[in-house]
Amino acid sequence: MDLELDGLEVTFDHTAVAAPRIRDLLAIYRDLLGGRHLGGGGDNQVAGYRTLQLSYANGSKVELMEPLAGSAFFDSFFELTRGRGGVHHLNFHVDDLTAAVARLTGRGYRLHGLNRSDPRWQEVFLHPKEAHGVLIQLAQPGPRDIADWRPTLEDVLSGRGWDGNGVPSP
Repeated sequence: MDLELDGLEVTFDHTAVAAPRIRDLLAIYRDLLGGRHLGGGGDNQVAGYRTLQLSYANGSKVELMEPLAGSAFFDSFFELTRGRGGVHHLNFHVDDLTAAVARLTGRGYRLHGLNRSDPRWQEVFLHPKEAHGVLIQLAQPGPRDIADWRPTLEDVLSGRGWDGNGVPSP
């Protein structure tokens, strides 16, 4: 689905679902619904979460997320969901994050979490209070080398994915 934000290309990429354990999510999104891990995923040790994506026959994707041990990253989210988790955010890709930020703030939207530290993935979030209860992530993916290592599902779950902390998922 391609949309436009005042002339910018906006493409829906994935839905992210968070729970205390990715393994619990795999029972539904992989085993029951047929999602396939195509490689990739790992830890964001600064924020405190682990993630991987599953793909489906039509090309759609679901990102699975869990907190790293000792992390408070999902505390308020899990409090709202009574500890069960659920849909955490929707991700849309934009071709120009700077222009998207300017257009959104120009329309009066409050943005948070602007992160340009990694040229392979720059992002900003539209707060749920601005989007009828939904956290929206706008991201501008950067260049990636096709030869880049893609961790297996077992690598990610054992803590050996991208920037892995070496601690297995619960």
